[in-house]
Amino acid sequence: MEKGNIMLSFKGEVTSDLLTSILQIMESKMETLDESPKIKKKVYNILVECLQNLYHHIDEDDVSTIIKENSALFMIKKEDGEYSIMTGNFITKDNVDSLKHRLDKINQMDKDELKDYYKEVLNNGEMSAKGGGGLGMIDIARKSGKKLEYHFDKVDDYHYFFSLNIKVAQ
Repeated sequence: MEKGNIMLSFKGEVTSDLLTSILQIMESKMETLDESPKIKKKVYNILVECLQNLYHHIDEDDVSTIIKENSALFMIKKEDGEYSIMTGNFITKDNVDSLKHRLDKINQMDKDELKDYYKEVLNNGEMSAKGGGGLGMIDIARKSGKKLEYHFDKVDDYHYFFSLNIKVAQ
C-alpha cells in the first residue's frame, strides 16, 4: 500500500460510524500533509460526497447477503501531486442505465454548464427514492474540475459493480 501511495483503503459494509471514522482519519492525514487549505478542503468535500453516495445508494433491498457483506470499496491515494478517490459498490441491473445517463450528461458539461445544471436540479425539488436530489455527482464534478471516471462490471444477471474514480489535482 505504501508503494502504491495509498493513504486509506476499506472494503466491507458501510455504516454511519464507519463514515465518521474515515472522515476523521482523512482530516487528520490531510492536516499532516503540507497542502494548501484549498486542496485540503476540495479533497475533503469530494470525499464526503463519495462516502455519502456509498452509504445512501447501496441497493440493499435487492442484494444478497454475500454481496452485502462485501458491499463497498473505498480507497484514496496521492501520486504525482494528484489525489485519486476511488469508490465501488454493487447496484442492481435496473439502475445501471439511468446512472450511466446521468454521469455521461455531467461529463459533457463544462464548468459554467455544471453550475447552471446544479442550480436547475436544486430548484426542481425532485427527490430520488433514496432521498437525494442527484446533486452529489454534479458537486463532485464541479469541485474536482475533472471528468468523472466510472465503470460498470457485470456480477451476475441482476447485479453490477459500479466503480468511480475522482481525480483532484493541485
